Amino acid sequence: MNKENTPEGKVLGRQVGYPQHYMPEMLVRVPRSINREQYGINGSRLPFTGFDVWNCYEFSFLTRNGLPVAGILKIIYPCESEYLVESKSLKLYLNSFNMEPFGNTAQQGLTETVGIIRKDLSALLECEVKVTGFGADTYEGSAGIEPYDILENSTETDQIRFSQYTETPDLLTVDFDSGRMTVVSHLLRSNCKITHQPDWGSIYILMEGNRIPTRENLLKYIVSLRNENHFHEEICEMVFQRLNTLFFPNRLMVACTYTRRGGIDINPVRALFDGDIPTLLVSPAHKIKGFFRQ
Repeated sequence: MNKENTPEGKVLGRQVGYPQHYMPEMLVRVPRSINREQYGINGSRLPFTGFDVWNCYEFSFLTRNGLPVAGILKIIYPCESEYLVESKSLKLYLNSFNMEPFGNTAQQGLTETVGIIRKDLSALLECEVKVTGFGADTYEGSAGIEPYDILENSTETDQIRFSQYTETPDLLTVDFDSGRMTVVSHLLRSNCKITHQPDWGSIYILMEGNRIPTRENLLKYIVSLRNENHFHEEICEMVFQRLNTLFFPNRLMVACTYTRRGGIDINPVRALFDGDIPTLLVSPAHKIKGFFRQ
């Protein structure tokens, strides 16, 4: 299919002018099923629970007396939603608030705009979307996901040969000893599905069961994502599905924290159980510090 005819092709990869006034019609949604089908993920019986967490760092509007207000938005919606929002369309939509007046005070304006955004996104995605606005004086706490062991910091890493740069699940050989791992790699890189521009991030994995992958080959597998062309959410679900179907773990959580682009970072998290999802990461009330690549 021609990319221009896909939902995401409406704005992504095209030169689109920034809107000067509030324009909810800029928003574009993408069916999750497009990518899930190729990995055997049934949308009506998902093998995981989780959320997509977006931090938007360049949100601004005017008060009714013309005073610019700058803030940060945290947007959270469930992985069970039929659609995801395309990131460039969200950026353009949020920029449409820049020159619009809301509220007599900064706080009133923030309350108004957050309500509008929550309503627009919930209608677009046909699910409950949580939106929280933070002012410049907001305390930034930890994400409740660290510390994890850094895979590439192993003393043996320099001796490992890496040669696969497209997703290679055969690299995930089994360590037949039962165990638990909480690891992170800051070597996550994939590419935008449409523009093929690189997306940089970190991947956090909690896994427990009778069979777990060797750390060396798990790192090789993460490196093999380097030339994959997927959205952030799709990468997270692909890794989760590979680990889940190959190892049948008792516990599994995969979180991907990506570098911000265009003032937005995207942080999908998927888990077998709600209790393994980092609480602060998905809390609407908590503005987290940036991760290593953010």
